[in-house]
Amino acid sequence: MALYEHVFLARQDLAQAQVDTLAETATKIIEDNKGKVVKTENWGLRSLAYKIAKNRKAHYVMLEIDAPAGVVAELERQVQINEDIIRYMTVKVDGLEEGPSVMMRKSDRDRERRSERGDRGDRPDRGDRGDRPRRDFDGE
Repeated sequence: MALYEHVFLARQDLAQAQVDTLAETATKIIEDNKGKVVKTENWGLRSLAYKIAKNRKAHYVMLEIDAPAGVVAELERQVQINEDIIRYMTVKVDGLEEGPSVMMRKSDRDRERRSERGDRGDRPDRGDRGDRPRRDFDGE
């Protein structure tokens, strides 16, 4: 059987439980057709680079699949029908990643950086900048 990574983007107005249900539905389609989902990762609600169907954000979910090609065709057919999924992409890979994906490691790094700065995630205090000399418009 071949190895695939399937990523889909769900609408921003869905609850996390509904997104989990979409992932379970995809898993069921794969398993019913004699395939296997090796790993499921929920990357969370993320901003899009541009609007897609009036959505500025989307829930990202990745499935690592070990299945024959016909399973992928059926999965993509079902995804096209579903109105809650705004984009998807399936890529055939040579091997599946061990441990968390790059996106999950990135979110862990971001979380660590925020905790180093403080709980609020604000930028460090830069002061009132009153120590700089003020320039007037006439160059003085």
